[in-house]
Amino acid sequence: MNESEAITKALKNRRSIRAFRPDPVPEGVLNDVLETALLAPSWGNVQPYRVAVASGETAKEIATDLTDRFNCAAQIQRAGILAKLGALMKGGVKPDGDYNTVMKYPPELGARYRETGVGLYGVLGIERGDKQARHNQMARNFSFFDAPTALFIFCEKSLGAYGPLDTGIFIQSLALAAEERGLGTCIQAALATWSSPVKARFDIPENYRLLCGVSIGYPADHKVNSFAPQRRPLGELLLKPKT
Repeated sequence: MNESEAITKALKNRRSIRAFRPDPVPEGVLNDVLETALLAPSWGNVQPYRVAVASGETAKEIATDLTDRFNCAAQIQRAGILAKLGALMKGGVKPDGDYNTVMKYPPELGARYRETGVGLYGVLGIERGDKQARHNQMARNFSFFDAPTALFIFCEKSLGAYGPLDTGIFIQSLALAAEERGLGTCIQAALATWSSPVKARFDIPENYRLLCGVSIGYPADHKVNSFAPQRRPLGELLLKPKT
């Protein structure tokens, strides 16, 4: 297999892993993945990204903090207005991330987003009306789907759209490098909903903002990892010339 075939294989096999084995990722393997990702191109080679690596007790502490916030926020959403106001005044519940991770999708993208959700819950056997099961599955985002390590990706804020563009290329390179080494990843905007648990444990440069998290580890033998949503056909991707 030549290098181009290896890249194609990694692209075809990579998917979002939502169940990990507890086995820790050796530091040497993780560093190798990150060093490979550093080969990614960036605008003027500025490389406007930094990574906080959370493993071991640090990962467990951040997962606990994030899960507690998510559960509390969900409980508030179900409460009356007075209870909501009282809870928000206590602090620690309202999202404090650098970016808004909850967005309204335009119709075309929203349809694809909903289709993916239906497919995922279908694989898991979660019924549409089973709110508790849906909550429990969503909560697993914040414990990194049991991955032993979470990477928190920070992006320099001064470059407008081009900082996140470069950072996205770095993240894709990281995911492919991980796939090549038998590791799985899940790239998660949800992990940037609350940034304070991460910022409390890492020295973050002043101009860097938390863009997303990446759960990384060895995939578990679980049916959820078989889920692979469909990509749009090429004809839908290409823009038509004006006539």
